Amino acid sequence: MTACVAVDRRVAGMADGLALALALLVLAVTLTVAVVRPPHLSDAAAALGGAVLLVIVGVIGFSGAGQALRALGPTVGFLAAMLLIAEGCRREGLFDAMGAIMARGSAGSPQRLLGFVFLVAAGITAVLSLDATIVLLTPIVFATAARMRTSTKPQVYACAHLANSASLLLPVSNLTNLLAFHATHLSFMHFAALMVLPTITAVGIEWIVFNRFFAVELKRPRRTKMRPERPELPRFAVAVIAFTLVGFALSSVLRIQPVWFAAAGAVAITAPAAARRTASPVALVRAVEPGFLIFVLALGVIVQAASTNGLGSAVRAVLPTGDSLPDLLAIAALSAIFANLVNNLPATLILVPVAAAAGVGPVLATLIGVNIGPNLTYVGSLATLLWRRVLRAEDTDVELGEFLRLGARTVPLTLLAATVLLWLALKA
Repeated sequence: MTACVAVDRRVAGMADGLALALALLVLAVTLTVAVVRPPHLSDAAAALGGAVLLVIVGVIGFSGAGQALRALGPTVGFLAAMLLIAEGCRREGLFDAMGAIMARGSAGSPQRLLGFVFLVAAGITAVLSLDATIVLLTPIVFATAARMRTSTKPQVYACAHLANSASLLLPVSNLTNLLAFHATHLSFMHFAALMVLPTITAVGIEWIVFNRFFAVELKRPRRTKMRPERPELPRFAVAVIAFTLVGFALSSVLRIQPVWFAAAGAVAITAPAAARRTASPVALVRAVEPGFLIFVLALGVIVQAASTNGLGSAVRAVLPTGDSLPDLLAIAALSAIFANLVNNLPATLILVPVAAAAGVGPVLATLIGVNIGPNLTYVGSLATLLWRRVLRAEDTDVELGEFLRLGARTVPLTLLAATVLLWLALKA
């Protein structure tokens, strides 16, 4: 207790400017490690070390760090449960079945394959989160396009873009949504009702732009006449997802936090595999990505340190506080810019508390910015960084100039349209 008081006193005595500079430096180093991925330093270790350093030197006190951890704890628990559900679906063969459905339905046509990728990627992103689309679906899509002897580029780009754009729909679709969901005080279904039209429109604009941007690749003649066997969806995995979603929808009515339904779904899909010993304890631990969870918690402490030492005040001075259409457009645009400067996860942690003071509309406009905006650059979201690592595992990569050109054609339009439709939904 004495140590806590001493550290808190040091926090009070430290110059705000110096404390903010040190917190921003630690944040910059942490994000650089996450982007560069040096061989002997993980992003989790960098974030944890940075958070501990800020506590030791007094930039943030023990009480402030504990508050940040307590605020993020339920969200991180929810994320862990959803990761277990996604891993269970992979183990049950859901993603392989999706790949077979795409291959059979496309009948050798690259454009039809892109259509199936859009539908499947948008659905998986909305229901199982964007991490499932990036980590589990992207390799399946890559292999499906390669077997068809067609260009893999439009299909794998679609996985990256839809992991961001289609993640607006549900609170469970993105970690940023989970962070903002509690600040909105909306029910699960009300959140989805407000975001459904922005999501559909964003995906529709992506579809139009993709067909024009990749016109050459999509018009190449068919090279195979093979028709894969009719796939069968794993009923157990589909049933677990369905019952979990029903639980989410009823959570407000039953006054039960959605995290408990996510935990129930994780237990339901994991327990049989554990009993059959088809999923080892080590594999289950890996499935929840403990390194990423530690990274998120430590990053929350770092961002809290920066916010309490002046960054929060600076954001409040810049971010509009109204819910008019011009205000929401400005919030979405500023959030997108901020996400591409510091990554969308820390951007969400910094922006949402400020936006929440202005109401539901500004919080959801912030989500539009931090979810869609990262399609503009590599560093905009952790999902995009992870997507590049998945592609490197397939011995391929993307061209920076092409990525930026595609983002420049999609992001401004989707931001504008999604925000306008959000404003209309709020006025309805």
